Amino acid sequence: MRLGRIPYINCYPVYGAMDRGLVPAEAELVSGTASDLNDLLAAGQLDLSVVSAVEYARDAAAYHLLPGLAISCDGPVHSVKLFSRRPVEALTGTTVLRTSSSRTSVLLLELLCRHRWKVEPRYATVRAEPADLEALARFPHEAVLVIGDAALLLAARDSYPVQVDLGLAWREWTGLPFVFAVWAARRAADQARVARVHSRLLESRAWGLGHLDLLADQAWARTGIPRDTCRAYLGDLDYGFSYRHLAGLTDFFRRLAQDGLVPDGSLSFITAA
Repeated sequence: MRLGRIPYINCYPVYGAMDRGLVPAEAELVSGTASDLNDLLAAGQLDLSVVSAVEYARDAAAYHLLPGLAISCDGPVHSVKLFSRRPVEALTGTTVLRTSSSRTSVLLLELLCRHRWKVEPRYATVRAEPADLEALARFPHEAVLVIGDAALLLAARDSYPVQVDLGLAWREWTGLPFVFAVWAARRAADQARVARVHSRLLESRAWGLGHLDLLADQAWARTGIPRDTCRAYLGDLDYGFSYRHLAGLTDFFRRLAQDGLVPDGSLSFITAA
């Protein structure tokens, strides 16, 4: 088994016990950005992985979702933000930079711009580190979408007068939680072994949610993001997958399908071990 993981702070509560040898992964751990893991899972180079929610929607026939496990928010997410020099309602015709590392956040931004804020910006994808202000300064833009640890760092610098949290924007628009990432397994993988790894992931998550203070200390030491910010961030994220999360994810997929951005399909879950 090859199991994908994102090295961002937001995955610490799920993988922290595995990293410490407290819970056996029963799989080889492979690290990468969300977009990297999306591609590896699609190519069959991973058996299961945390992936962008959109990756599942794009080829649902190839995957099963792992039940009870996701990365979501019911309000601010803090680590997916649009940083802008002007109000979002004034972005028509301007250039908005987007990260190449998250497909779900990119499409969420498109939906919000088109249907919520009624604006039509131009989009440009950059691979420069978004938290590097000198790198960003080389690109002409009015706004930039930043995700992950970089968003927490950039928010702390207060470099843009307008900061829009996309998780909160979705909640205000729909009244539903937003699911940014899910754990998915290839249908061709050994489902009995997938079920065992899934059980270990749930066991590791239980340890992580009980040790958020310790994980916040680790995040602070690794990233330099203030410890209190890391602790509040981890505490605000939701790692479950309830019926409300399912409703939010289904609504997101429905809106994407209506715009022709993903195929219209159904969700399929493995049977829990």
